Amino acid sequence: MMLQNLKVPEQHVSFLQAVRLGLGEQQGLFFPMQWPQLDFDHLLTLPFVERSAEILQALIGDEIEATELQNLVCDAFVFPAPLVPVSHNSACLELFHGPTLAFKDFGARFMARALRIAQKQQQITRTTIVTATSGDTGAAVAQAFFEQPNVDVMILFPQGKISPLQEKLFTTLGGNIHTLAVQGDFDACQSLVKQVFDDRELVSLLNINSANSINISRIFAQVCYYVEAFAQLTTQQRKNAVFAIPSGNFGNLTAGLIAKVIGLPIKRFIAATNSNDTVPRFLHEHIWNPHPTQATLSNAMDVSNPNNWPRIQHFLDVGLINKADITAQAVTEQETIKTLQSLDSLGYLSEPHAAVAYFALQQNLQAGEFGVFLGTAHPAKFQESVQAILGRTIDVPEVLLVASQKPSLNGLIDANYASLKTQLLALK
Repeated sequence: MMLQNLKVPEQHVSFLQAVRLGLGEQQGLFFPMQWPQLDFDHLLTLPFVERSAEILQALIGDEIEATELQNLVCDAFVFPAPLVPVSHNSACLELFHGPTLAFKDFGARFMARALRIAQKQQQITRTTIVTATSGDTGAAVAQAFFEQPNVDVMILFPQGKISPLQEKLFTTLGGNIHTLAVQGDFDACQSLVKQVFDDRELVSLLNINSANSINISRIFAQVCYYVEAFAQLTTQQRKNAVFAIPSGNFGNLTAGLIAKVIGLPIKRFIAATNSNDTVPRFLHEHIWNPHPTQATLSNAMDVSNPNNWPRIQHFLDVGLINKADITAQAVTEQETIKTLQSLDSLGYLSEPHAAVAYFALQQNLQAGEFGVFLGTAHPAKFQESVQAILGRTIDVPEVLLVASQKPSLNGLIDANYASLKTQLLALK
């Protein structure tokens, strides 16, 4: 399977090259040039891991031998993705049962294992991963690569703009995991990562890669849980299944669209954002005009210039996805709060990101449709805000309690490239 740089179309790479490089020339995103068509009548009868291995084999091609890929997926996907009923016409796909209690465990764990293969095949002695996080990516990437030989990880996060428990999950590890609080918002962190990739001398010196959802391996892994959700629907529900996705950097929606393109009969998607509403405004006004990023309760979605939109735009431009397949809606803070309370009254404990998706789902679901909204993180990761909104105490899993007692090991830098480069060169 060959991938093309969407910004520099003449740059073609294999899957494992894309895994190792992360970004292409001129900060371009890698994306397949052709898409397989899969037999989902067959695939939906298989267990999660076996099915996922077949899907990923079709997307990747023969670069990774079938048995090795099967073992890789078996090692990466060691936790479930249950579909939990919430109302008569909706259910939550819970993606937070992995080691860092967030959906990004799927992509990060798959990428870590794929990178080992890429390093071996391409004879790379050491890789430096530089990634930005608005919350959950940091923990998932840190845990996936912690103590992995021949890998250093540098994680940038916006100081004071992610929840304390989110932060503790990745700033307390040490070892090959290095963390920097940036005096700025997530978009500033993301901009610094892009500047790193523009510094070709540094990229070559440190074999720099990224584990953000710009890395295609993470997107491919996320395709698998859309199919897992579909497998848990009844035959009737599958006929009119609509997915509502809390959207920040838009990697999650990209993965869902890939699932549809390769043949999964999802009817349509609802892209739910918070007040950082660049995409809803773009789809309505046809003008790409990011506003300054606003801090919200759903902090992992506080992204005003989403990295993955070029992939979605490509699908629209070539006609593989119709504009009618995507509805986008911005959700206010008050709507988020009321929805979190409404879900609680239904007997379902949730958190702000899933609440954003559920509100948009309820606003846009049509008669006869069945809605699936994505639960991207465990409610306890947002303990302070959830408890304040619901007016009661919620239980905190052991992994969060343990992390909360450890000291943070992060450094602090201004949002300028020179400061970051100094930190990276110190890893050499």
